[in-house]
Amino acid sequence: MNKIKLTGLVAATHTPFKADGSLNLAAVERQVEHLLRHGLATAFVCGSTGESQLLSFDERRQLTQRWMEAVRGTPLQVVVHVGSNCLSDTKALANQAEKLGAAAISTIAPYYFKPRSLESLVEWCAAIAGAAPQTPFYFYDVPGLTNVSFSMPAFLAQAADRIPTLNGIKFTNSDLMAYQLCLRADNGTFDIPWGIDECMLAAFALGGTGAVGSTYNFSAPVFQELLAAFARGDLRKAQAHQRRGTDLIQLLMGYGYLPASKVIMKWLGVDVGGCRQPLANLSTEQAAKLRRELEACGFFEWGQKPKAASKASLATY
Repeated sequence: MNKIKLTGLVAATHTPFKADGSLNLAAVERQVEHLLRHGLATAFVCGSTGESQLLSFDERRQLTQRWMEAVRGTPLQVVVHVGSNCLSDTKALANQAEKLGAAAISTIAPYYFKPRSLESLVEWCAAIAGAAPQTPFYFYDVPGLTNVSFSMPAFLAQAADRIPTLNGIKFTNSDLMAYQLCLRADNGTFDIPWGIDECMLAAFALGGTGAVGSTYNFSAPVFQELLAAFARGDLRKAQAHQRRGTDLIQLLMGYGYLPASKVIMKWLGVDVGGCRQPLANLSTEQAAKLRRELEACGFFEWGQKPKAASKASLATY
């Protein structure tokens, strides 16, 4: 197995739905085109942004297959999140991802019946990684959603010998001390992409080189400018871009981050539909208000020009 390194921005992609709530696999090609147009090299599919835990096992298989078909012949690579509460399902998804040629796989911890020890978590991950023995494996640490919180430096120390394909951790955890220790673990052996968009500059200042996030689907330019400013040593400019991105995230959170982000994608010409329950989609009035606020802060100047607003584009999903 060849190790990989996720550098720059990695888009955690949305799962597209039709108006009736079923998968809209035809929209994946448009998502691929959109990411390539904005200079992104990697998509992280079926993660939190992709509402993976609201998808059936068969839907996840269909979505992974469609993504791998859609990127064929393009420079875009795909990391597939395979995590769930069912080990056999997760192993099957991992095996499928390997057979289809995914660049890597990733898994969250089981979050209903939780591992009671770090050893149990490592064993869980080892079983999943073993189902894709030629594919780089990332543990996806997101304690804010799973309520599973163990030392990630300790995880790397224990898992290194137990999981031959261990490539690193998708670090969606605000513990910057642990993040630094993970970056330096085993002389920097592991790849530790950052997963909190609103604090990305802090992570890169500490030595990070890659970030996985949903915001990069619709505001990649501002974060790419942040990285460019940081690379040339212009910290003030990098801070300004980070503030812009953080303000955007705060605005969307006021509406419900995922539903609001899907509305934005539609305005940018990539209709990924609404969200599944229990997530609440925006009403027509909320969508109209959001658009006014985005226009007022100049959001549409940061990316691509949106389609003209219409009653249909502001309608409830």
